[in-house]
Amino acid sequence: MRSAVAAFGLAVMAFGVGSREASAQGSLVVYCSVLVEWCQLASNEFERKTGTKVTIAAKGSGETFAQIRAEAANPRGDVWWGGTGDPHLQAAELGFTEPYRSPLLGELHPWAVSQAEQSGHRTVGIYAGALGFAFNTEQLARKKLEAPRCWKDLLAANLKDEVQISNPASSGTAYTAVATLVQVMGEEPAFAYLKQLHRNVNQYTRSGPAPARAAARGETTIGIMFMHDAVAEAIAGFPVKTAAPCEGTGYEIGSMSIIKGARNPENARKWYDWALTGEAQALGARAKSYQVPSNRSAPIPPDAPKLADIKLINYDFAKYGQAAERKRLIERWEKEVGALPK
Repeated sequence: MRSAVAAFGLAVMAFGVGSREASAQGSLVVYCSVLVEWCQLASNEFERKTGTKVTIAAKGSGETFAQIRAEAANPRGDVWWGGTGDPHLQAAELGFTEPYRSPLLGELHPWAVSQAEQSGHRTVGIYAGALGFAFNTEQLARKKLEAPRCWKDLLAANLKDEVQISNPASSGTAYTAVATLVQVMGEEPAFAYLKQLHRNVNQYTRSGPAPARAAARGETTIGIMFMHDAVAEAIAGFPVKTAAPCEGTGYEIGSMSIIKGARNPENARKWYDWALTGEAQALGARAKSYQVPSNRSAPIPPDAPKLADIKLINYDFAKYGQAAERKRLIERWEKEVGALPK
């Protein structure tokens, strides 16, 4: 989710009012972990089609998971829409979300259905996207640097303070990166790599897409993020290109869940079913989000990264979607990497 959340601040500031109104018929509170523009477009379209008043609270997936956990005794949200699948699976494991079998399941790609089955139908895949790099071509040329093609390239001595990635404690993107490196390299080599990479990192951002935006604007030379976030910047005219790591890379299954104890369960199920339709998923491209939709009838944006052309690892969602494993890896990262001096 973009750092442009500030532009959406009024909706979030009004959340206290919106949550009190949410108990009234015809209301819905959606915790949104995709780009703010997509949050707004989807909520406007759902309101137009159903007449349901939607209040959006926009945060990254890691922060949203923490909020749902904190509110478990008194839920304020109804639906969690978007964000990496790992924290959705963790919320399902901990019983923070409700099981629901949508009648739209038969229209989805197998990877989306697998996500639902693995969680006991407490979450479902709504899009997919691969992890990779974005780099500013003008910055590379000016600084006479090589474009990164592999994970190992990011450790080059001449890339000090040239790389940006989000913080795994707040960002599902960064957690996916940590879990990916562990699966590609093995845990001990992966953490040795992350400690070396730390020397070249100029900032750990709160949100996953922020490094793509920073790379596009020359605020960093290289960003690590889901590649579709950088595609949006390139289409907007910024001098940014992408690459998928040559050693192999992980991917996300962006997911959706109904929050346990939701105050508006009927409207939550209406949103859930609507959000799985091809028509609703086509809104992503209109909002300049270039993931691969989970509904087979939804058009794949022509500029979306081609998953078939990327060396994807067999990402272990069952293991790295567990709450205990996520907690362990993040705590290790904070102690051994995030706490290192710059």
